[in-house]
Amino acid sequence: MSKIYTAIGLMSGTSMDGIDLAIITTDGEDLVERERLDVFHQEFTTSDREVLKKALTAATELTDKNQRFGWLATAEQIITQKHIDFVRSTLSAFAGNPQWGLDSSNIRLIGFHGQTVLHRPDEGLTVQLGDCQTLANTINLPVVGDFRQADLDAGGQGAPLVPIYHQALAKQAKLELPVAVLNVGGVANVTYVGENGELIAFDTGPGNALINDWVNQHWAGEMDEGGKYAAQGCVNEDVLTALLDNAYFSQNPPKSLDRNHFSLEPLEGMSLPWGAMTLTSFTALAASRAELYFPVPPKKWIICGGGVRNPVLMAEFQKRLSGEVLSANDLGWSSDYMEAEAFAYLAVRSIRGLPLTFPGTTGVGAPLTGGVLHKPQG
Repeated sequence: MSKIYTAIGLMSGTSMDGIDLAIITTDGEDLVERERLDVFHQEFTTSDREVLKKALTAATELTDKNQRFGWLATAEQIITQKHIDFVRSTLSAFAGNPQWGLDSSNIRLIGFHGQTVLHRPDEGLTVQLGDCQTLANTINLPVVGDFRQADLDAGGQGAPLVPIYHQALAKQAKLELPVAVLNVGGVANVTYVGENGELIAFDTGPGNALINDWVNQHWAGEMDEGGKYAAQGCVNEDVLTALLDNAYFSQNPPKSLDRNHFSLEPLEGMSLPWGAMTLTSFTALAASRAELYFPVPPKKWIICGGGVRNPVLMAEFQKRLSGEVLSANDLGWSSDYMEAEAFAYLAVRSIRGLPLTFPGTTGVGAPLTGGVLHKPQG
């Protein structure tokens, strides 16, 4: 088979806002060609999110990654069907819009991350909801999933997985190194690409999840859209200090986080705007502490993920981070769909037997491939 694949990448992140879909043509190494289309995101409904929240609670009782009971079983059915429907509608849209220049029959592979509901690397336990085999059978394309488990089994953190894709983008863009790429999803993670291309990566702390939970707790929506609540508040320095007094920040990388690692308890009694602003500052300050683990300060910080759409958060990054701060969009990358692109890229690397994780990204002992291939059956 050719070493070059056109692949779909699917990502439903810990922010639980919906599904991102991206298509790239790649060899899983230096070649990355991104398709620019109009059908990239499918929102979860309010009822979908409620089921996912209940599944998150139920997941705290898991001791086996394959267990599915109660709300976990219901959530997995929803996640699987939502992904099937989204891929089907996307392929149909291609067929109806030949001007997009993409023949859906050229798509040869799907990278399917699934919905993370639990990630406890110290226990070797990571759980992503979504039935890869059903997706493969229904769409009639091979699907690569379960990207994290091989790394955990080998003693790694199982996260983050996207750094090798960040490295490929930085190389393709001929950026002056070192640079740091900060992905702000539910949890925030950083990739440091050193002067010789070496990788350091880890979760920096909360991304959008705490802010989303705070807003939702106040019946004010699913997120602080555009930073509108934070913009009306101020930082409570005492609460910020309490939030930063967390053992995670004194751990040396590689390290990774479960979505629910941090608590809103220190904010009890605060107003919605002050809490939103304090949590926004917390996300930026936590990211700034990552610089302690870089051998040389990055020349640029490139921000991607849903956090880019929050101007108050972006202003906090400008204030807290050293070096030039840009959004991925400023470089012609996609801040919203980079992780979906990455899982298409990782799927190709997986079937080619190329490493997905590295000592500097997850703490695994040696570069290691991963992912499980599910071929269509029946």
